Amino acid sequence: MVTKTVLCIRHGESTFNAAWRANAVDPLHFDAPLSAVGHEQVRQARTAVLGYPVELVITSPLTRALQTTVGLFGDHPSAPRIEVSAILRERAESSCDVGRSPTDLSAEFPALDFGHLDGVWWHAEGIPDHRGVCIEPVPVVQARVAEFRGHLSSRPESIVAVVGHGTFLLYLTGRALGNCEVAELVLE
Repeated sequence: MVTKTVLCIRHGESTFNAAWRANAVDPLHFDAPLSAVGHEQVRQARTAVLGYPVELVITSPLTRALQTTVGLFGDHPSAPRIEVSAILRERAESSCDVGRSPTDLSAEFPALDFGHLDGVWWHAEGIPDHRGVCIEPVPVVQARVAEFRGHLSSRPESIVAVVGHGTFLLYLTGRALGNCEVAELVLE
């Protein structure tokens, strides 16, 4: 049996995270980018991933995860391939979990491939609430996590980094990760 190491990394602090911490009200930061603190967290977390010969990075297409991915792996010594995967997106429950079109993402992150994403790749089923957010049911998220775990297991790489979000990574790893925290998950 082959052992696979998965580095699970939560994105750096977003503008949504900072505003929520201050007021606990959705600030309507759709597809929230990293805050200044988040950019600093990414800079500091680089040392935690430099020692790993990462072969592949799989990232969520939400901007805060993409910024974290580019900041951590854009010039990583092992030059891993970066794959954008909508299955890794956050559970839609706040404005920050509503994404942007592949065209907009491509303009901001030209080195990454978004051509395989649907025009609306985030959860948009059901009736939007007063903020315009369609809340994603927990069983749907759990099914995505199970599908993603299967995808990871089927990959040939032995060291994979996953850059994602708090709720998704909680279901994947069984633990709540802080912003820019790196947790090892071993799959057999």
